[in-house]
Amino acid sequence: MSRWTACVLVALSLTWGGGTLSAARAAEQVDLLLVLAADVSRSIDDQKFELERRGYAAALSDPKVLQAIAAGPHGKIAVAFVEWAGANSQKLLIDWTLVRDVEDTKLFTSRLLEQPRSFADRTAIGAGIDFARAQFGRAPYTSDRRVIDVSGDGTNNSGRDVRSARDEAVSNEVTTINGLVIFSDAPIPYNPEHTNPPGGLDNYYRENVIGGTNAFVMVAENFDSFGKSIVAKLIREISAARPSRELSPG
Repeated sequence: MSRWTACVLVALSLTWGGGTLSAARAAEQVDLLLVLAADVSRSIDDQKFELERRGYAAALSDPKVLQAIAAGPHGKIAVAFVEWAGANSQKLLIDWTLVRDVEDTKLFTSRLLEQPRSFADRTAIGAGIDFARAQFGRAPYTSDRRVIDVSGDGTNNSGRDVRSARDEAVSNEVTTINGLVIFSDAPIPYNPEHTNPPGGLDNYYRENVIGGTNAFVMVAENFDSFGKSIVAKLIREISAARPSRELSPG
């Protein structure tokens, strides 16, 4: 082998090796990969939407949530934010973002509050789950816990079967799908069972939406209490602690 050939092989080896090391560094280990999947269907009017969006932003900055993140083995999680409505209405609002401290949450929440509403369509929970699930395959971070956090105020009325989407997700990339149900003070006149189904919307989510390891449903009694509910839900997801019974936060 000539000296020139040997030098070329060494150079290629260093290039390929550097690429491998760069890829390894990119797959940074975090305590949780979390997709926040927010319902922006037609039943969520502009006032409810503002409460929902600002509730997420405030919850991510809550000191108790930051304390739960800091207490993890790696002291960091990665979060992506998705909005969904009808069968063909899903959008990645904020791509995977590393969250470790108050500065990270400030960046995330400021970007979240700047974004306009994505849709006002029907309610395709199954399609929302499919879209959220797809985000894990492109995450630049890695974790043994991959959670989808679905919030919504109504039953599925568009797109594919919800249970099929849930079952496929938790059989593959997703560890857990949790639900945050937002109760409506009054049924919508044109379709009362959408927001107030027989047995309650929380029971509908338990039977059709949530799944996987330690899956749970939490309840926001109305949109005004959404912020408190999402704080409690985030802490539970981040810490992976399961209380003895499910309670709406006070």
